[in-house]
Amino acid sequence: MEIRILDKDGNRLRFLLKGVETPVANALRRIMIAEVPSMVIDDVVIIENSSVMKDELLAHRLGLLPLKTDLDSYVFPEDCTCKSELGCNKCSVSLTLEAEATGSTRTVYSGELKSDNPDVIPVNDNVPLLKLTGDQKVRLEAYARLGRGITHAKWQPVSACTYKYEPAIQINSRKCNGCEDCVKSCVKQVLKMDGKKAAIGDYTQCNLCKECVTACPSEAIQVSPVEDSFIFNVESVGGLPPERIFLEAAKILNEKTEDFITQVSSFKEDDAE
Repeated sequence: MEIRILDKDGNRLRFLLKGVETPVANALRRIMIAEVPSMVIDDVVIIENSSVMKDELLAHRLGLLPLKTDLDSYVFPEDCTCKSELGCNKCSVSLTLEAEATGSTRTVYSGELKSDNPDVIPVNDNVPLLKLTGDQKVRLEAYARLGRGITHAKWQPVSACTYKYEPAIQINSRKCNGCEDCVKSCVKQVLKMDGKKAAIGDYTQCNLCKECVTACPSEAIQVSPVEDSFIFNVESVGGLPPERIFLEAAKILNEKTEDFITQVSSFKEDDAE
């Protein structure tokens, strides 16, 4: 297996994964979406809410708020020894919100949430939660926990996780007559003119549509997928860096594989007896 980073921009990561079959690539994609844990608000205790927004809607908004996640300091609630409904400092983070209007209308933002752990805070401080006016107030306690997207979509650590085959593009310079039809037909602008001949630019942008092959009158271009090589595009919601999401997915896949091998070996031993 070979991994090569193509580019990284903030919460977005593109990388090339070579030497694996399609089921492995798809397993990594599904694990990154559904099984890599993240921390979000799961319980909300409304102490006071005189705004026009209903308690349930406010709790729903808080539950969809991305939080920075500390995977190394917390355990899953079901694995914690406290067995408490609201959790403890090993499995839960408490956040509080106290806001009120002073005559004029004001917007309450995510940055006003106060966390008992400075490492677990909203990813963005400028997410509007609700509006207050007059003498309206809101006071609440929220409890964030680790969870998986397979349980609820709010725990998904990624906003996008896709892959495609790595494209293989070949241009026969002897056949190319420099008509530029292939360059004009390429919506991803992968092809360009180098003098009087077509040339390849950033081939990783190719989506294998083969419009260039159809447009070329001299059949000078060949485009095909590399069957054991994939280009991944991972976009994190901000709670975890995208490279950490991939590493956690690889770790989970390895644990699943080892568990499967153990169970199969145990089954064979029982069958032999």
